[in-house]
Amino acid sequence: MTRRLTVPWPDARAFAGRDGAPIRVLAASDDADPALDHERNRADIGPVDVVIGCGDLPADYLAFLADAFRAPLVRVLGNHDRLEVDAETGVLVAEPVRSAVVRVSPVPIAGLSWPGTPPRRSELTAWRQSIAVGLRALRGGRRPIVASHIPPRGAGDVATDGYHHGSPAYRWLLDMLRPPLWLHGHTPLAGVTTWRLDHEGSAVVNVTGSVVIELVPDVKP
Repeated sequence: MTRRLTVPWPDARAFAGRDGAPIRVLAASDDADPALDHERNRADIGPVDVVIGCGDLPADYLAFLADAFRAPLVRVLGNHDRLEVDAETGVLVAEPVRSAVVRVSPVPIAGLSWPGTPPRRSELTAWRQSIAVGLRALRGGRRPIVASHIPPRGAGDVATDGYHHGSPAYRWLLDMLRPPLWLHGHTPLAGVTTWRLDHEGSAVVNVTGSVVIELVPDVKP
């Protein structure tokens, strides 16, 4: 089942020229959502502005979603991902974002791929990613959506499971940058009590399977 969520977005500039329409994101990770295989279900979802893959889904599956919704794709790598090359063209399928801020949607997207060489994980690499992405986001002057495979430590992870611990470096980035929306995978839904939590104004969302997120203007009373 494709879950749905609405998140207030504080930067009114992102909605310029949209005539009041929300910014719509389809995010997915880890487990392919069978509902998205069917054209009728995709039609019920409607148009999306960007497809975001948060790791551990085949590149060709993400490319299919992007083609089906006629939307740009931003993909980060998970610990089970391998780079795939199209046999006919020799071109990389769904090239991933390692650690960068990209601008393919009305809102910038900061991507953080698995820090290290799978299956090994390097917290030093995670710190390098977080510092680089944080500086780029601050220089850009606009808070991004953050997409990672691993969640921040203590925000969407499983504290009792060492393999599914979040990253301390990502927690630093979450606290420093305070993005309105942080998307991640990696955490089994069965291991947590909620797939969406609020951390000091940041919506931290476990997109395992798929989630449609609508960003709407944050109108203060």
